[in-house]
Amino acid sequence: MTKKVFVIGAGAVGAYTGGNLARAGMDVTFVDPWVDHVETMRGDGLELKGMSEEECFKLEVKAMTPGEFKAIAHEQPVDIAIISTKSYDTEWAAELVKPALSGEGFVVSLQNCINEDRIAAIVGSERVAGCIASTISVDLKSAGFVQRNVPKRGASYTVFRCGELSGQESDRVKDFVAWLGHVDSAKMTTNLMGERWSKLTINASGNGLSACTGYDTRDMALVEAPRRLSIRLSAETIRVAQAEGVRLENITGFAPDEWVAAADGDADALARIEAAKMNGAKERAPGSFPSMGQDVKKGRRTEIEYLNGLVAEKGAKHGIATPANEGILNAVRKVESGEWPQSPDNIAGI
Repeated sequence: MTKKVFVIGAGAVGAYTGGNLARAGMDVTFVDPWVDHVETMRGDGLELKGMSEEECFKLEVKAMTPGEFKAIAHEQPVDIAIISTKSYDTEWAAELVKPALSGEGFVVSLQNCINEDRIAAIVGSERVAGCIASTISVDLKSAGFVQRNVPKRGASYTVFRCGELSGQESDRVKDFVAWLGHVDSAKMTTNLMGERWSKLTINASGNGLSACTGYDTRDMALVEAPRRLSIRLSAETIRVAQAEGVRLENITGFAPDEWVAAADGDADALARIEAAKMNGAKERAPGSFPSMGQDVKKGRRTEIEYLNGLVAEKGAKHGIATPANEGILNAVRKVESGEWPQSPDNIAGI
């Protein structure tokens, strides 16, 4: 492969994905504002650790700061820009990369939330594709070191789902999916927004819940109160997505209507989903947290406005009640501001 790939935002997902692409022989450069992270990567290398021996390695990589990237932007070196920043840095990242795109260059949003339209407003819709990383569960533990907390999915579950904004198949996405196969299972989708909202359903059901309570991913599934609340959060998000006209995909193996039925009191649906959640928790490493849970522990700004906040906003537009999402939104805001400590008590009454 001769295309030059630049990962804008070398956090957990960006560094893990780009590191595996680099290991497979692709020309990858990381761009990140955390100077210590950049210096560690280009000095000592990038270390990735997974749950099998094959996933644990260190490799030499190319890395630079945004300032260094701006200095070479006039060369238009970027064939593929993978934006993997937090949602609140999306416009900044798109503006950074716009002048550096080659003639056929394009941008892939590899982010938690729905940011493709915001990127398209800056670089043009024809230059934008999207990619969902579903239940990848990675953590930037320290400068130059990323740990994955779930096994590779392989044929059992598709992690990466990539598509064009137009919903059409394309050679560039087909090629990108083939490269992602070096990281984990991947496919091209013609239903990007359906995949995005399905991923948003997963994130909205767990990220803020962990952030405001301090529960890790295992305990959110094993303890009844957060488990039941996560199902209600999912159902609300599904109702909102359907009102938006989105054709949702299955969510962690269950049809959207099953989640709604479980939240509405269907005992059989509830039992099936709860059993799957508890069984899935057994695969998780203890002490692993979703990205927003990690953010609170590290004192970083969260993406709550772009997850549960988005669900509440769109729900209000359609006249759909979203009390669970609004409750989590309020709780995370209070924890993030320092008004409340992290505590399981923060979800009481939601």
